[in-house]
Amino acid sequence: MAIAFVFPGQGSQKVGMCRALAEAFPESRQVFESADAAVGFPLSGMCFEGPEDALTLTTNTQPAILAASVAAYRALAARGARADWVAGHSLGEWSALVAAGTVDLGEAVRAVRKRGQFMQEAVPVGEGAMAAILGLDGPAVSAACDQARSERAGRVVSPANLNAPGQVVIAGHADAVARAGEIAKAGGAKRVIPLPVSAPFHCALMRPAEDRLAPLLRGLAVQDPQFPIVANVDALPKRLGAEAVEALIRQVSSPVRWEDVVTRLIAEGVQTFVELGPGTVLAGLIKKIDRRVSVISVGAPGDLDALEAVQGASP
Repeated sequence: MAIAFVFPGQGSQKVGMCRALAEAFPESRQVFESADAAVGFPLSGMCFEGPEDALTLTTNTQPAILAASVAAYRALAARGARADWVAGHSLGEWSALVAAGTVDLGEAVRAVRKRGQFMQEAVPVGEGAMAAILGLDGPAVSAACDQARSERAGRVVSPANLNAPGQVVIAGHADAVARAGEIAKAGGAKRVIPLPVSAPFHCALMRPAEDRLAPLLRGLAVQDPQFPIVANVDALPKRLGAEAVEALIRQVSSPVRWEDVVTRLIAEGVQTFVELGPGTVLAGLIKKIDRRVSVISVGAPGDLDALEAVQGASP
């Protein structure tokens, strides 16, 4: 049985995240110190002490979650745990690349800060929106988006996160997202929940951000990953550094196919998933996709007790 390390995306941040890891383990502390040096200000202080409104700014959130996730990974790796596969949800795919040795931590921290800036600047505040559609399958949500676009010519709305059965997030222009939500509700969705986000991620409105980010990412020094990365854009393994980076570029304006990523990992023999970083969002999604697999979340020193379970899952 194989093990996959998986990394959370934006929305999992919270003040105090992974502080106890940094206090307990030098390898985790070094990650935060490297992140501070890379951005030129005490990002670690923002992670550990807030203020929350600063931490939730996209340009801060993205490098903060990356640092926290890699801090958790380094603590686990230093104690002998090793992945067969890695993957990350949206921003979390950056953490996966750092864990796999494809991109240097400092370069990744600087790049995701730019990523956050470019995504925030792609759409004026208030023009875009995202909403979670619960209780409706992917094709039905896509159909609702198609209808909303046909009613509102020139407006954008599309599935952005295909997270799990009956859980799809849509993104686009605020009016089109609202209309697609109404159509989905009329079509049987249990709930439509507007999300408190600063921009409509993973849709066509992010193409300006993707275009700005592409030359920056293609200029990074990359190595081939030490273990394969299953990418969000196509749920296919990336075994070369260059193709992993290209997947990151395309990811900015493409939907996150998380259900397909998890399904692919299970098809490759993964029976144990280890979520590394703040929160337990991915653990919940993975269990919705397949209840037969084991999921362990590691974000604090006490969670490292799960190491024996992780190692015991390997043949």
